[in-house]
Amino acid sequence: MTEMRTLGNRWSEQQFPHPAGRLPLIGDVRPSMLRDGLVQTMLERVDELRPIFEAKVGPRRLVFVIGADVAAELCDETRFQKAPTPVINALRELGGDGLFTAYNDEPNWQLAHDLLMPAFTKSAMQTYHATMLAAIDELFDYWDSSATGAGAPLRRGDISGDMTKLTMETISRTAFSHDFGSFKNAEPHRFVPAMVAALRTSMAKGTLPPGLPKRLLGSVLDFRNREHLAYVESMLDDLIAQRRNSGDTSTHDLLGIMLNATHSESGAHLDDLNIRRQILTFMIAGHETTSGALSFALYFLSRNPEVLARAQAEADEILGADRDAEPAYEQVAKFRYIRRVLDEGLRLWPTVPGFARMPRADTVIAGKYRMTTDDFALIGLGGVHRDPAVWPDPLRFDPDRFLPENVKARPAHSYKPFGAGLRACIGRQFALHEAVLVLARILHRYNMSGDPGYQLKIDERLTLMPRGFRLDLTPRAPAATSHTGTNHAAATR
Repeated sequence: MTEMRTLGNRWSEQQFPHPAGRLPLIGDVRPSMLRDGLVQTMLERVDELRPIFEAKVGPRRLVFVIGADVAAELCDETRFQKAPTPVINALRELGGDGLFTAYNDEPNWQLAHDLLMPAFTKSAMQTYHATMLAAIDELFDYWDSSATGAGAPLRRGDISGDMTKLTMETISRTAFSHDFGSFKNAEPHRFVPAMVAALRTSMAKGTLPPGLPKRLLGSVLDFRNREHLAYVESMLDDLIAQRRNSGDTSTHDLLGIMLNATHSESGAHLDDLNIRRQILTFMIAGHETTSGALSFALYFLSRNPEVLARAQAEADEILGADRDAEPAYEQVAKFRYIRRVLDEGLRLWPTVPGFARMPRADTVIAGKYRMTTDDFALIGLGGVHRDPAVWPDPLRFDPDRFLPENVKARPAHSYKPFGAGLRACIGRQFALHEAVLVLARILHRYNMSGDPGYQLKIDERLTLMPRGFRLDLTPRAPAATSHTGTNHAAATR
């Protein structure tokens, strides 16, 4: 494996604003911050710290950019690129040189990027559409089976968990045609908790301070994680070997594309180890991010009756009276208001809370801070997406911020939930298509209400996710409005 890249991040010993109350050895991190979440603690202080500040975690120095103008500077691909942060380095234990965790100069990143681009074209997305519809139907059957009587609400105790099951099934079936049975079995397939445990272990190792405690704690975490990681790797290796040995040369899923595609210019192809890493990358990045985006959108819909009514009216207009109607692939782009609901949820709570950038050559940012190629800055999207210089009344939920005329009026790079530049999320169109499709079908089929006493709580993992969020779902009566589309269920199956 390529040698681990470690950045000094000393910033020429320059001084930045930082949270009050810094302590020797400990730095800026308090037990309350770990309890309440570092991202959420930061968001409570963005107005006093914007546009750029530092936080010390033990001896480690982290520089955060939360002003939209400085973030836009860092998103200039001619000057900056993705940086290998300690968390990214720790995740390489799982992802290796997969698309998310690869270093910028590793050959497999460019090769995989070129080979997988066709997996996200319009024709490929049309193939995945039917798989997405089938997974949504299983979610609905799961919800409807909990009804206690006609018209009674379906009291779902864990909306975020349900969305995670849905997106896990969708990505596993489109990535390597495997059904984990998330809505059919009482217990999750062993692969799912093993993958989550391995991910959390890598994340924990990436956030440990450097030095002796990290070596000791890292050894403990490695011991606990060894069995999980071994199972995840062996299961995927077996799936890859079975497909390769079967003689199947189709490209109906991501695994088929990776096994059978060769680079148009070099003739190179991915080896089985890298294919396993790419599948893990898609599994990790492709289910938690989308399930978080769906969960936040449903939370905001349940708290904003006027927005909910407009979104349901759009779903009814397009899909008509039949509550089982399934949008055709081409219809998903017509759910423009529902897409704006999703975008606004991602503005307030981007499920990936930030990304890191480093300069291609020594430079100066914000007009005064010297930055070398050994330094990196973390763009805190929660702060950038709430910068009042760009977003008036930034805490208010308003999907119409994403009307085309409002988008055009905003500065570039002020909304970046899928990253920036060459290393931006390759699967963003997949995620957006899936999320809009899911929301449209839920809104068309159910009325919803949330607990008015619920205060939004966030789990901070690799991604952000609502915790303890419940909804009462009630099947809706047939729609009274006409519709502009047709039920294309038969055509899409």
